[in-house]
Amino acid sequence: MNKIFRTILTGALTSTCILFPFSACGEDDGLKTVKINEVTHSVFYAPLYLAEALGYFDEVSIKIELTNGGGADNVMSAVLSGDADVGFCGPEAALYVLIGGSTDAAKVFGQLTKRDGSFLVAREAPDGEFDWAELVGKEVLAGRRGGVPAMTFEYVLKEHGILPQVNLNYDVAFNLMTSAFESGTADYCTMFDPVAYDFEAKGYHVVASVGEASGEIPYTCFMAKESWLEDNETHAQNFLTAVTKAIKYVNETDENTVAEYLKPYFEGTQKEALAASVKRYKAIDAWVTNMAMTESSFNRLQDVIESAGELERRVEFSSLIDVTYANAAYGNVYST
Repeated sequence: MNKIFRTILTGALTSTCILFPFSACGEDDGLKTVKINEVTHSVFYAPLYLAEALGYFDEVSIKIELTNGGGADNVMSAVLSGDADVGFCGPEAALYVLIGGSTDAAKVFGQLTKRDGSFLVAREAPDGEFDWAELVGKEVLAGRRGGVPAMTFEYVLKEHGILPQVNLNYDVAFNLMTSAFESGTADYCTMFDPVAYDFEAKGYHVVASVGEASGEIPYTCFMAKESWLEDNETHAQNFLTAVTKAIKYVNETDENTVAEYLKPYFEGTQKEALAASVKRYKAIDAWVTNMAMTESSFNRLQDVIESAGELERRVEFSSLIDVTYANAAYGNVYST
């Protein structure tokens, strides 16, 4: 049994002890409450927050309850236990559960990001233009073993022919990486914005975009148990319609305007930092337009996981991915 799947399965049995409590799911003033557990909180996921801030969820009679799982294994545990309706994390978590033989596995029904959203942060400024070879002999905090962030980073290092010569630290939990880095662990750390931007303000240095270096890969997706999707087909499609509309908005709107709407979701973060983060994610073309994952990108994801030695067997696209809701949502937004 895959080690990550064992972690997820164990977490599903005890998730109420490790996750923030949710209120009961149901109807509230005519709105359908959808409980979402996100892998981390970042401007990388701006369209999700904008769908609420701009009233797009209200338009389709949905209210979201959002909590932070602090890692994909915790997110999937919440989905499997029923503490969350929808998980928002890397699709590898659902893939491991499917391979592990779950009788009510999660289906990926929408993809939001199409590349790694982390940035490589260094303690010292590079001597001139950054070269990936500078990581040789250095220690890097890049995520947990078997997670898409770590595997994508490994893929980049392999592409540059330096993987065996870089010390990748997998021992620090995903949501503790930046604090460990700040306290002195490792020479480099991968982090999402606006955290990476905040570290720049403290004197650290963003030296590279992992997503630019790795190319496109289905990175962060929405997933739910098949039983939930069967019982909530209309809500699932409406949910993705609202998010698709928000993706269109952020791609067509200047970063300062977007940042104003994001402020309530990032208390204590300056608007300038939010705007800079939005600009940086737009610059690397972070978000999909149609949230339906393609079979070719799914196969590339399996290539990356297989290359990392974490894939017990490959699975058919249709066994894990359902594009029905996303394609319908795309039609709803772009046909008007």
